[in-house]
Amino acid sequence: MNLNPIRLYYQTLLDALGPSGWWPAQSAFEVAVGAVLTQNTAWRNVEKALAALKAADAFSVSAMLALPIEDLAELIRPSGYYRLKAARLRNLLDFLAREAAGDPSLADDPALSYLSGQDTQELREKLLAVRGVGPETADCILLYALDRPVFVVDAYTARVAVRHGLASEDAGYDELQDIFSRALPEDAAVYNECHALLVRVGHALCKKSRPLCDTCPLGTFLETRP
Repeated sequence: MNLNPIRLYYQTLLDALGPSGWWPAQSAFEVAVGAVLTQNTAWRNVEKALAALKAADAFSVSAMLALPIEDLAELIRPSGYYRLKAARLRNLLDFLAREAAGDPSLADDPALSYLSGQDTQELREKLLAVRGVGPETADCILLYALDRPVFVVDAYTARVAVRHGLASEDAGYDELQDIFSRALPEDAAVYNECHALLVRVGHALCKKSRPLCDTCPLGTFLETRP
């Protein structure tokens, strides 16, 4: 497979849309929490849940762990599937507390600096072992919170890749990640921007049904229209 088009697509999107400035967060910890809350929901709902946690003065590992899980669930209700996400978020918080030598107060460092010295692949495996943290969530934390060069794959990435003949319809997460990772420079900033651009074009133009190929910056590269 010729992977060169991916770099061309990346530059085309960057020229057409400009920098994305993603992930919108004030700290690595906020990215990690948002990565759980954004599962199966729109970002505007995540913003409401994050705001509720902050308004309740519960935006730290120790503060959230101190909450009864029912109260945590109620605070994140705007994100949808709030009981399930409360359990998943609690699992992630427990993981962060363990990584901070078992002291939740040390885990309250918003930069998550206690994770900085760990090997990326080993840390990814640890994250994937947390119940409720799948590949996309783990990789969002690694890339957007910890600035590790790990490409994030989501439904938008897959849709663009399939429609442009970069991958088959049955390509899984690992295959898609490998395709983009090998095609782009191994650089967290590039992975960050490329993924964010694909999300933007997938959300606004490369829609699941009735894609707007005529107005999409990548439309000229399509051999056949979906």
